[in-house]
Amino acid sequence: MEHVRGPIDQDAISRILIVDDHPLYSDALESALDLVFSDCDIRKACNLGEALDAATSGFEPELVMFDLKLPDVTGISGFVSLRQHLPEARILVISSLASFDLVQSLLREGASGFLPKDTSAGALRCVLAEIIAGRTYVPKDFQKPNACENDTLAAAMDHPKLADLTPQQQRIMRLICCGKPNKQIAYELSLAEATVKAHITALLRRLGVRNRTQAVVMVEGAVRGPEPEARAFLEH
Repeated sequence: MEHVRGPIDQDAISRILIVDDHPLYSDALESALDLVFSDCDIRKACNLGEALDAATSGFEPELVMFDLKLPDVTGISGFVSLRQHLPEARILVISSLASFDLVQSLLREGASGFLPKDTSAGALRCVLAEIIAGRTYVPKDFQKPNACENDTLAAAMDHPKLADLTPQQQRIMRLICCGKPNKQIAYELSLAEATVKAHITALLRRLGVRNRTQAVVMVEGAVRGPEPEARAFLEH
């Protein structure tokens, strides 16, 4: 996915909104987009308020290039708000702030992809080809691993909460990391589905999380280690 070399349809996008509070980067991004899309209406906003004003004033961008760290935004709330106001737009998050948990949270909230700010203009063109084709772009370092192959849970066992799971809960957690539904987990472990549900309720309580998604994020975060700035940003 990071090495796309296919042609890009220059007429595929006619309206773009850049949301970034750094004028030099915003101008450079505008210039790069001008080279990719012909006759494209590109508008810029330096904060979330200006972006929402544009969205409510009749401008309907097909593509939004969105920086996470804006002066009037705390955490990913700005992205969530813009997503609600522009439900049809493809929103590509571009930020110097990144972590696996942060990127995955943005994808769950509807982002079309994530791009580090140090990406080259040539690579940007490849990413745009992915987004326009309806695919999601995520750099390799932030892609979801195959927990079944990599045995992510075993690698995370140093985490005190994960180490405290019972053997049966660990087996169930491995299958959750593989994306298995309760019915499939019950079949593979020869358990009643009600028993599986009870085990999951208990392990979620023991991990201190509310749902399966948060449990998987904890496991994968334990493997990658702490990313203080991005984690603090995500908690808001």
